[in-house]
Amino acid sequence: MIKIDTDAWRKRLEELRSTLLSLHESAEDGRKAVDLDQTKVGRLSRIDAMQAQAMNKAIAGRRAQDLRRIDAALARLDDGEFGYCQDCGDPIAERRLDLDPMAVYCGRCAS
Repeated sequence: MIKIDTDAWRKRLEELRSTLLSLHESAEDGRKAVDLDQTKVGRLSRIDAMQAQAMNKAIAGRRAQDLRRIDAALARLDDGEFGYCQDCGDPIAERRLDLDPMAVYCGRCAS
């Protein structure tokens, strides 16, 4: 049995969650529909806007995935399973958790 400082990990995960939510909200304008009216914006500007919109949507998708991973890590903290590999049950190295607090596999099972 490893000793996990649940309060410290919970605080770190909740801070990550709060940061991601703030970023998601601040980037909302970048995901809005692009105005295709040719009288207002030139063709290249529309193409640039559509590319920026696509990138913003992809980033929002990755943020949503990270938020789900954070929620799952918080649930593992509540269940006493945080810090243990979901595959083999061995403890996940603290260095690995420092790099990715949402990690669910030990280094051996992840590779």
